Amino acid sequence: MREEGSEDRETPPRKLSYGAQAVDQSDIDAVVEILRGDWLTQGPAVTAFEEAIREATTARYAVAFSSGTAALHAAAAAAGLGQGDVVATSALTFSASAACARYVGATPTLLDVDPETLNLDPAAVPDGLDGLVAVHYAGLPIDLAQLKNRPRVVIEDACHAFGATTPTGPVGSCEHSDMTAFSFHPVKPITTCEGGAVTTNDPVLFENLRQFRNHGIVRRPEVDPWYYEVSSLGFNYRLSDVQAALGVSQIGKLSRFIGRRNEIAATYRRGLDGSNVTLPPAAPQGWTHGYHLFAVRVPERRRVFDFLVGRGIVPQVHYVPIHHHPVYADLGFGPTDLPNVEAAYRQLLSVPMHPSLTDDDVDRVIAALTEATA
Repeated sequence: MREEGSEDRETPPRKLSYGAQAVDQSDIDAVVEILRGDWLTQGPAVTAFEEAIREATTARYAVAFSSGTAALHAAAAAAGLGQGDVVATSALTFSASAACARYVGATPTLLDVDPETLNLDPAAVPDGLDGLVAVHYAGLPIDLAQLKNRPRVVIEDACHAFGATTPTGPVGSCEHSDMTAFSFHPVKPITTCEGGAVTTNDPVLFENLRQFRNHGIVRRPEVDPWYYEVSSLGFNYRLSDVQAALGVSQIGKLSRFIGRRNEIAATYRRGLDGSNVTLPPAAPQGWTHGYHLFAVRVPERRRVFDFLVGRGIVPQVHYVPIHHHPVYADLGFGPTDLPNVEAAYRQLLSVPMHPSLTDDDVDRVIAALTEATA
């Protein structure tokens, strides 16, 4: 029996988040198969996932980790960064990009961003750094071929950019870096629920990474079949076989996911052209944007944010700059030291960007953004 007055009620539109996982039955089947098998961790699914990462990036080696943060920590440790070393990163990034330096006892320092790309400018990286964590902001690759002053260690923070490409190969090929770190959080290009990886072409770094994620253990079967030694301070940063199986299934869809993200970006660009919304930069010709985020810039951001939320659209801000956090106050950066970061932060707003969005969803976001900024 219809409730009185129900004919006048409208079904509210579905809530659209800035990011979301795209999981289908094939992913579920892959996970169930592992749950019914013999290995839940430290088994063959992890090796298969690492091989799939290696093939997707063309790197010689890939090591899976429990998160993108663990991957960055491992990369800093594997490279031997530590006490007395200075490691630079962009100030417009998640805190893990700087924390990885502190985890190993090094000192982080912050760089301003290019006002157009919101990536750090490789030509402006100062001389004398021991390490650089180069963030591919929102999935737009940095042109590290333009790095004029190369630090001893270059780590690409590609947590936004799995599936992005440059003219010299996929992000993660390490053509211009020592290592590349990825994240597989649910809102990233592919997901393993939580998870990460590091790619490298260096066999020594590869072995260091493998030991670091597994307590620093070195197995010594020549002594006894069961014998092992803890040769260095490591962590339990292992990825489970359950997560790895999901990752293998997801990598099989990577090209489709990145293609759909680029289609959505193109629709946003057409629909918002001529509005009061400042669009993010597109990838140069011959490059592929990963579009983990579609981070626009808007006037009166808080008002626009609240307007979108009222329409069932949940944006986010990426990011509160590193030097705004109390834990990094001792770095000494003030409000005028990184002007491009500060200017961007005042206006940045990440709107929905994920493969599960329909064309109608994207049109709905465009209409709401246009109205909010009119």
